[in-house]
Amino acid sequence: MSKIHRQAAEGEPLEYFKLAEDIEERDLHYTGVLATRKRSVSQLPITVTPASNAADHKKHAEFVQSWIDDGILQAALFDILDAVGKGISMMEIEWRHHAGHTCPKEFIYRPQRWFKFDPEDGETLLLDNGGSGELLIPHKFVIHRHKAKSGLTIRSGIARIASWAWMYKTFATNDWAMFIQNYGMPIRIGKYGPNASDEEKDVLWQAVHDIAGDCAAIIPANMLIEFQEVASKSGSTDLFEKRADFLDRQVSKLVLGQTTTTDAVSGGHAVAKEHRLVQEDIERADSVLLSGTVNAQIIPNMVAFNFGPQDDYPKVHIGRPDEVDLETFADAFDKLGPQGLTADLMWMRSRMGIPTPEDDAELIGGRPISGESAPQLNSFGNPLGKLLSSRHGRQPIEQSIDVIYQRLGQETAGALGGLTDAVRKELMAATSLNDAAERLARLNLDSAELSNALARGMALSHLAGQAALLDELDES
Repeated sequence: MSKIHRQAAEGEPLEYFKLAEDIEERDLHYTGVLATRKRSVSQLPITVTPASNAADHKKHAEFVQSWIDDGILQAALFDILDAVGKGISMMEIEWRHHAGHTCPKEFIYRPQRWFKFDPEDGETLLLDNGGSGELLIPHKFVIHRHKAKSGLTIRSGIARIASWAWMYKTFATNDWAMFIQNYGMPIRIGKYGPNASDEEKDVLWQAVHDIAGDCAAIIPANMLIEFQEVASKSGSTDLFEKRADFLDRQVSKLVLGQTTTTDAVSGGHAVAKEHRLVQEDIERADSVLLSGTVNAQIIPNMVAFNFGPQDDYPKVHIGRPDEVDLETFADAFDKLGPQGLTADLMWMRSRMGIPTPEDDAELIGGRPISGESAPQLNSFGNPLGKLLSSRHGRQPIEQSIDVIYQRLGQETAGALGGLTDAVRKELMAATSLNDAAERLARLNLDSAELSNALARGMALSHLAGQAALLDELDES
């Protein structure tokens, strides 16, 4: 094992890549947790963001999004993520010209053992031709490096770290198998007399050996063999199992960052929630590395081949959107809103994942909004109209509205009438415009009656709002 790792670090990774492949094929647990990590990322949604709001940049993003919608990139993500275990993966791009555009038709997985690293820097990837290696054809491969630790790529894969646990686990399981074979079945003893010939001894040996397995022997009849029984066979068996389970848990921590999703552990919901957060952190980190590779090695080539070289290119994001706790979010805004906090309606919809409804959509909840503004106070398609309809349902809404307007009209009409009569009297008595201006300036109008009428109207509106709140509480 040490020799294989040393050769890989010195620029000869062939045996190491073979070892990494063997571990995946032989260790059920390692293969399971590694596949879980790769599948959790390879199934994430893929979105495209234009470089800017310019028409050309939007066109480039639409082209990339159309290609992604074909599923070609999604289908290749699992193989690209082979780098999680081995530190690096190589995908050959099969380009095609179709419908006036050039884009990848397929990403073909190429085994790591076909390649080697330049001994000069330990990082430049070369095609292994049996000699010093040759440089790769430009734009022909996607090389994804996925490091579990800092350092040279060949030393940073999970397989290198997991190989030690795999080796110790292999020793434990082999010893376990031998223990079961030796102590799980009886030992056959064949005895022969003092005058037995070699041929008779061979026949006896073949007989006891053929009964079952190798745990058999032949001895002279007058000889004695004593067997010391193991004090606790079950305890010895548990020792092997505990050792294997311990090493599996360490591999789970290495690959997934936690053990809850692979082993039943105590702690209940709280522990499971914390472990799930750890797994999500690893998923996001994997997504960032994968998105970086796609944005550096695939998207610029696609756009440049079809629209010419650009200063900026669209960005691909692999990963799920941030999940918002709707209950916490709504509760916070409900408390902060009355304190003066305001927010853009479209921002609120995007944060909560609620799209803007179409004009002809059937709506539930909410309140009527004209455009992007709040309802107008002089419109009765508003909460006041709903109040009159719900609180005084026995009376048609139109009649309730008429009653309110008539009442306000009667109270303000008298006040306005008194004011206008005084102004008219002074104007009729004036002899010139200058005289009229002086008379109006000296006029001391009493607006208390009008103010009182308007105040009564505001009080009525306030009471209407209180009634609406009571209705909502009754309904809830």
